[in-house]
Amino acid sequence: MFGLYVTHPQVRIDAAVPVPKWGLSEIGAARAHKAAERRWAKQLRRIVSSDETKAIETAEILAAAAQVTVEIVHDMHENDRSATGFMPPPEFEKAADWFFAHPEASFKGWERAIDAQRRVVSAVTDILASHNPALPIAFVGHGGVGTLLKCHLEGRPIRRDGDQPGGGGNLYCFSLADRRPSCDWTPIEEWQGWM
Repeated sequence: MFGLYVTHPQVRIDAAVPVPKWGLSEIGAARAHKAAERRWAKQLRRIVSSDETKAIETAEILAAAAQVTVEIVHDMHENDRSATGFMPPPEFEKAADWFFAHPEASFKGWERAIDAQRRVVSAVTDILASHNPALPIAFVGHGGVGTLLKCHLEGRPIRRDGDQPGGGGNLYCFSLADRRPSCDWTPIEEWQGWM
């Protein structure tokens, strides 16, 4: 059986609101609802979410389709960028490039990539240790830590070239038996499900 790592789709960007409290935009919510109509979403037996609003909102939409409850796990949150606060998108993209290119250093007080990777890998590993591998599971979170987890699952160094395209609302699938990815980032509303 397989697991999924799902990233929240588009959000309402508001410089006056702390980033972890941002919710889904109308476009993001519509994409999540469209994904929830897919057969794979209805087959999920367990959904684990970061405690950030945008991830919880995405997880709740998928959970309604699967008729399961959402489990919240704090350590699945995005890399901590609170030291710099809100950054306009072009500036943020440059900072993210630096974050992935220098995993053992901190960008202006951000959580280091190696620390964020260790945290999310530990959270996922702990959850899967007691999870029935016959049941499909989805982890709902964020692009940065999702990419760090993907690098770990693929057994390769931290690099941004494995990052999701298009700024959110993507997923990748991995085997629960050997934890190896079996598909690359795919838009959530387009994924065809387990083969």
